[in-house]
Formats: sequence, C-alpha cells, structure tokens
Amino acid sequence: MNEQRVEALALELLKEIGEDPSRDGLLRTPQRFAKALQYLTRGYRERVHDVVNNAIFESGSDNMVVLHDIDIFSLCEHHLLPFFGHCHVGYISRGRVLGVSKIARIADCLAARLQIQERLTNEIARAVRDETNAEGVGVVMECQHLCMMMRGVEKQNAVMTTSAVLGSFHDDPATRAEFLSIVSSSHHR
Repeated sequence: MNEQRVEALALELLKEIGEDPSRDGLLRTPQRFAKALQYLTRGYRERVHDVVNNAIFESGSDNMVVLHDIDIFSLCEHHLLPFFGHCHVGYISRGRVLGVSKIARIADCLAARLQIQERLTNEIARAVRDETNAEGVGVVMECQHLCMMMRGVEKQNAVMTTSAVLGSFHDDPATRAEFLSIVSSSHHR
C-alpha cells in the first residue's frame, strides 16, 4: 500500500465532506488514517500458512478442540465500516493440533481484509482444515455491523450469526451438536 497516496486521498476526502484539513485537530489525520488503513488491511499482505508458522504439534488423540470468544474486527466490503464480535472455532484433529494462539491468528489474518461475515466464517473454517488436515471443522461467528447500526436501518442491538461446518462437523449430526453445545454453553458461564 502506498501510504503517501492514501494520505493524499484522505486529504481530498476531508475537503470533499466540507472539512478544513488545516484545522488543528485534522492536521495529521491523513497520516493517521493511512497508518490505520495499513494495519486494518494487513491481511492482504499476510498468508495464513506464514501466520501459522509450522506451529502444528503431534497429539496422541483425536479429541475435539474448541476455542471460543475470539475477538473479531473487520471492515465490511460494502461500506468500509467495521463489524466486530466473536468467533468460535472447533476442530477434530487427526493426531496433529494447531498451537492455540494460531487459531486466533488465522482469524485475525483473514478478518484484516475487506470482508463479509459469511465469507469470513467460511474462510476461517477452510484455513483451519487446510492447516491441520482436520477430520472436521466448525466455525460460528456472531458480529454487530456498524453499517447497520450507524446508518440504514439503525438497529444497534442486532447481532448476525453465521456458521460453517466442514468434514465430520457437516456429515455427523452428533459431532455438529457437540460443537454447538460447547459453543452455546460458553455463553452461559
């Protein structure tokens, strides 16, 4: 990303909305905006495989692993406004487990792109499956969207829930039910 070009565009944007970019509070806004955008879209410059960084470990069992309440922050591709919430990821390994922090890093990498929640949910599930060769993967995401809260229908308490299930989480109702039960019980702690 060319930060100087983004700064120039931000300066023009401030003028276009009727602001005075030379006033004290806005003097460095174009630079701050460019740095923020660079960070919020870092996922375009990261690869999931590099983020995982070979943190795959042998495990003597094939238990279900669930990490819940992973904070998610992303920008919706329709309005460039944030959506945010929580992601819950579960998988059944085939004797190989992912370092626990890497699950959150996968979610962060994919969320740091212009997204829609539905696609992001699926991308996280596929990335966990691809990195672990898991027997099955489930992802549930619950987010609030500022494009709906601040404008449009202005519904501040609406939460969108999406899910993606792959492999045994898709094919076996008992496995899917176990995952959803674990995720659901995490809300009642």
